[in-house]
Amino acid sequence: MIDKCFRPLRKAFILAVPTILVFGCKESATVSNPPKYSFFVAGHTYGKPGVDNAGVHPPFKEKFELINNDKYIEFGVFTGDIVKNSTEQDWNEIDSDLELLDDTVYFAVGNHDVSNRPLYESRYGPTYYSFIHNSDLMVVLDPNLDKWNISGDQLEFLKTVLNDNLEEIDNIFVFFHQLIWWEEDNIYGNVMPNSLFGRADTVNFWSEVEPLFSSLPNEVYMFAGDVGAISNGSEFMYHNYDNITLIASGMGTEHRDNMVIVDIQNDKSVSFRLIALNGDDLSSLGNLEDYVLP
Repeated sequence: MIDKCFRPLRKAFILAVPTILVFGCKESATVSNPPKYSFFVAGHTYGKPGVDNAGVHPPFKEKFELINNDKYIEFGVFTGDIVKNSTEQDWNEIDSDLELLDDTVYFAVGNHDVSNRPLYESRYGPTYYSFIHNSDLMVVLDPNLDKWNISGDQLEFLKTVLNDNLEEIDNIFVFFHQLIWWEEDNIYGNVMPNSLFGRADTVNFWSEVEPLFSSLPNEVYMFAGDVGAISNGSEFMYHNYDNITLIASGMGTEHRDNMVIVDIQNDKSVSFRLIALNGDDLSSLGNLEDYVLP
């Protein structure tokens, strides 16, 4: 089995020749300003609660051709709840679906994915890690390890990654499942996650995690994937302040299902394409940057 999450170089090597052969046939969907490179982010990819699909949410799978045909997309990130049940069969079905995508896909685990943590880690490796892509730092975190907190060895890992890479990176992209910036009484309180399962009464995002990024000269983009399974008006969100942008996106309602394509320009600027998965109008949900907090 090809490991698409933890050892992407293995897949990159295997696909090197066919990628070169088909690259000239790829086209980009709805791009007005050609980027340096792009990647996609997809949350809650198992889809509708209570439904155990054979693989990913069907409306998402129907957009695999769009992803493969976009010549700028170089990888993807699934931001958790990839499977409904963490079983060998469910993960085999996911791996079979990922064989249909041309590019590497990274996993940021949700609570469903690590309900059998030994099984997940035996297949895909550690649940937090980092890599550099085109001078941008990518960090994948696992809030499931400590009730939505980034603590202990994982917090030390995060500090080390940021400290060791600052001189050679441009943008920073961070991926996790839960909306760890959410508090009932802060400005995100009306953004409704799919679930508060496993959440501690106190979460250290604002006290320990966010300050690590807000003090940096880099632009920082954080992605969460635990929205979109319930029709509650919170199927996606966007908020930018100072050097930090917070984004949530996901699927499962079969009404406002979505994913996000991230475009990085040659001047290091970043823009977003909010892709509607239901129907033929990819832009029916509007622009992600136009989102207003409820």
